[in-house]
Amino acid sequence: MTPSSGPSSSGEQTLRPGDTRILEQYLSHLRIERGLSQNTLSAYRRDLERYLAELAREDVDPADVDPQRLTDWVQTLRTGSDGGSALSASSVARALAAVRGLHSFLDAERVSTTGDPSRLVPTPSIPSRLPHPLSIDQVEALLTAAGSPGTGRDSAERALRDRALLELLYGIGARISEAIGLDLDDVDRDQRCVTLRGKGDKHRIVPVGRYALEALDAYLTRGRPALAAHGAGTAAIFLGSRGTRLTRQAAWQVVQRAAEDAELGELPTPISPHTLRHSYATHLLHGGADVRSVQELLGHASVTTTQLYTQVTVDSLRETHAGAHPRARRGA
Repeated sequence: MTPSSGPSSSGEQTLRPGDTRILEQYLSHLRIERGLSQNTLSAYRRDLERYLAELAREDVDPADVDPQRLTDWVQTLRTGSDGGSALSASSVARALAAVRGLHSFLDAERVSTTGDPSRLVPTPSIPSRLPHPLSIDQVEALLTAAGSPGTGRDSAERALRDRALLELLYGIGARISEAIGLDLDDVDRDQRCVTLRGKGDKHRIVPVGRYALEALDAYLTRGRPALAAHGAGTAAIFLGSRGTRLTRQAAWQVVQRAAEDAELGELPTPISPHTLRHSYATHLLHGGADVRSVQELLGHASVTTTQLYTQVTVDSLRETHAGAHPRARRGA
């Protein structure tokens, strides 16, 4: 293959034609065979373009990569010496996962001359980061703030939409992509459940409580029709001001506005839509739900991911114990 001239000063990745073909074949495989979401595919594309651009600068064919060269590339991600931004350990691990998949694909397709070099490259250790859920009182304040009408056109309709969105995010533990991806037929009021389309287009049915259903009914009856009138027709539940499906960015802004209006004070981490998912899981465990049930409700492929929340509850109980038990106090 002929090497490229490398990325431009603006950071644009320039790939060789052969590398581009390999990339598109692999992404097509992920989309068709594994059903990965568009967001995941976009993240894989960014990481792999950076990797393939580096191989092009070194005039190395992806089929000829050895473990040492791949290890060296991982190090460039930490420092940014390949011309890109220096990445955190978690971002390096994500990029390496994408590259592992590519080399496994090349090996399976009998393209690689060196087997799968990524098998001999260790994954960077990632420090455990526990989620920071809101308290029940903080969630109540956030939901109340979301339902307060502002000013301007469609303010009442947006307030109903925002309250319903946040009630669902907290009431069913949905990811933001799952919530905004809901269509009208996905809600079964008689069975009090919602069908969510999760990662890899996997579907799961989760129960929905009375508060979330009431907020959703109010929005669908008095809010959505006015928003839908601005568009050309869509089955999406949550709509933007133009009558089209609400975007991830717009949903994120809904949460930010509600957090500002709720005046929750200083928090360990900024509030995001995922904060409500964290809070949902943690409050379920506090209430006595077992880990396996919470795993199913969240749509986690592995219970290991769900067990992260058990650590949160244990930490909370440990603090309570340390402050209340006479033999647990410091110096006792």
